[in-house]
Amino acid sequence: MSVDERREQLIAVALELFSRRPPEEVSIDDIAAAAGASRPLVYHYFPGKQALYEASLRRAGRELSARFEEPAEGPLSERLYRVMGRYLDFVQSHGPGFAALLRGGSVAASAGTSAVIDDVRRAAHDQILAHLAIPAPSPGLRLTVRAWIANAEITSLEWLAERSVPLEELQLHLVQEFVASLTLTAAREPALAAELSSFFADERPDGPTGRLVQDLAGLFAVPGILDAVTALTAGAPTTEAPATDEPASAPVDEPSAQATEGWAATSHE
Repeated sequence: MSVDERREQLIAVALELFSRRPPEEVSIDDIAAAAGASRPLVYHYFPGKQALYEASLRRAGRELSARFEEPAEGPLSERLYRVMGRYLDFVQSHGPGFAALLRGGSVAASAGTSAVIDDVRRAAHDQILAHLAIPAPSPGLRLTVRAWIANAEITSLEWLAERSVPLEELQLHLVQEFVASLTLTAAREPALAAELSSFFADERPDGPTGRLVQDLAGLFAVPGILDAVTALTAGAPTTEAPATDEPASAPVDEPSAQATEGWAATSHE
């Protein structure tokens, strides 16, 4: 092998070992044996295990960042669904090493490894904002995206430890959480809310967003929930007020009542 080929081989072998076992459980001898090389040869290319770990992590980071790239075609939630499928596949295949690092429990964690993880998070953040195609993302929207990325990390690591739900279910759940977070942010930001009409118009009934809306419609069919939510939108109490000698409250103004009735009728449908 040439110098570059041997170096790349050692990185690939190390990454494979670090993916299957926490980095503190992998030795230079393990890497040398797996690569069919001698211990002195490994040290010829890398000063120690930490340097080799950081090099393999940088390669993994580039691969993971690339998995967030997706053509800007079709409904947004379906694009994110494909992205999360690739992300979770990567997490699953590199579980032990990345779990140790992201949980902060690895003795191999360093400023170099933290920088790699930060680069991946930044790439994910920028890719998602690019898919939203909003000219000037607000601080609130950027915070929503960062919070969702952090939640995806935590949730996927918990899944690695428990495997309590099928991978495809987790994939759908994470995308729908993003849609819900985006909608909540838009409810607080009129400029973002104006962009949501085109977002929902592009979605399909069998896509992640369509299925989320259908689940919410089913929730409103549960006895008592729609009435309670309708009362909240009208600003009225959900329980009957105790009798008093004071005059009754003024009725809800007509425009508000009409809006509430229209919303309720739509929800029933």
